[in-house]
Amino acid sequence: MSKATIQGCREFRTNLSLDRRGFVKAGALGMAGLTLPSLLKAESLSDTGTVSREKSVIILWQRGGPSQHETWDPKPDAPQEYRGYFGATRTNVPGIHVCDLLPKCAKVMDKFSIIRSLHHTDAGHSAGDQIMFTGYPPQKGNPNENVYPSCGSIVAEQQGHLNPELPPYVMIPRRLPGVDPAYLGKKYAPFETRADPAAEGPFEMPNFSLDDSLSFNRLDSRKALLDSFDGLRRGVDASGLMEAADGFNQRAFDVLTSPKARDAFDLDAEPRSIRERYGFMPAYKAPTPDRCGVPAWSQRMLLARRLVEAGVRLVTVDLRWWDTHVKGYETMRDGFLPRWDQAYSALLEDLDERGLTDNVMVIAWGEFGRTPKVNKTGGRDHYPGVFCASVSGGGIQGGRVVGSSDSKGAEPKERPVRPQDVLATMYRHLGIDVSKQYLDHGGRPHPVLPFGDPIEELFV
Repeated sequence: MSKATIQGCREFRTNLSLDRRGFVKAGALGMAGLTLPSLLKAESLSDTGTVSREKSVIILWQRGGPSQHETWDPKPDAPQEYRGYFGATRTNVPGIHVCDLLPKCAKVMDKFSIIRSLHHTDAGHSAGDQIMFTGYPPQKGNPNENVYPSCGSIVAEQQGHLNPELPPYVMIPRRLPGVDPAYLGKKYAPFETRADPAAEGPFEMPNFSLDDSLSFNRLDSRKALLDSFDGLRRGVDASGLMEAADGFNQRAFDVLTSPKARDAFDLDAEPRSIRERYGFMPAYKAPTPDRCGVPAWSQRMLLARRLVEAGVRLVTVDLRWWDTHVKGYETMRDGFLPRWDQAYSALLEDLDERGLTDNVMVIAWGEFGRTPKVNKTGGRDHYPGVFCASVSGGGIQGGRVVGSSDSKGAEPKERPVRPQDVLATMYRHLGIDVSKQYLDHGGRPHPVLPFGDPIEELFV
């Protein structure tokens, strides 16, 4: 294993720290840019506006790199050192097979499609993040820092709020490399839940720690909060203390003050049957330090559904750690695949039953795939040469397969697809102008995507 790969895996294991109580923390809300006019605008919109079922996206981010062989592109006829330890199973769409440890997904194959010929050239975790979220390769410097804005930030900038009481761009549970706004500015950064909706105990929007004069207990309405901020501004402008108030932003204010926003995050409002449908499987504990565990992330998908239904335009769900270098077949068999099989199939059925499929596109992918040949430790290593994604909703026809890999799952065979093509497909669904150019900090213009075309085969 290369030094770069080892460093990537170390970063991957250490950059997420979750609050086990399952409560959202105040630090999730960067409140930059509060002005009274923006508050008043939000007040008027929230009083009169209604949420229409306009277009949105859920990105199921399988960070670490899921193996194409053990998910959507099994190779049952290849030699064992390539096909691995699992077989293939028929789906409810004739001619399409998936890994035999995904039986629930196989039964809903008609609700989603598979891309089997994705590829790029960078095998680093964070570098792959940048490519998949921005469409641009990483630049010199820290690969964890965005040089170009993420797709979520682009959506927030061009489309703004669908529901004025909710942020347009949400990250569950917290930011990852690749998801930041770069030169668009912090205004378009993702709202982070911070806490994990899959953790034990209730998941709820808390009474954030504000100054006593601004606490919920002493405010009866949004107008009262506006008045309090107005008085605060008049009283402290001269002292310079308003610099602290400028840390508040509109999104955080809306979440703090809106019952509708808090309701959207309230998983306890879901019927128990729905929550059980997504699953409550506990975290999978890695048997040894050199192997990946699996957080209990099933309920994160349910929260994503609640948020797009309430009016969030783009939700990214962290579904890590698919970095299966060592005895990866055990981690896939006991950790990832049963949790993915239950929660992903439940999400697709849930969206369909709620009449949301046409308006909500779901993209499930990671930063790369895994090596076609099983390594000496019974796992697979980083491999961007060919990998898979699953996509659904937003006009995408289910039961399709776009592209193919060769007999060993080593390289694209037919219809190579680039990550930028998937982003272009998503942008078209949302009505994003990909020709629009933004100026970076040096005044240089950059288009939304450097290249990429919508994948038309998904829609016919």
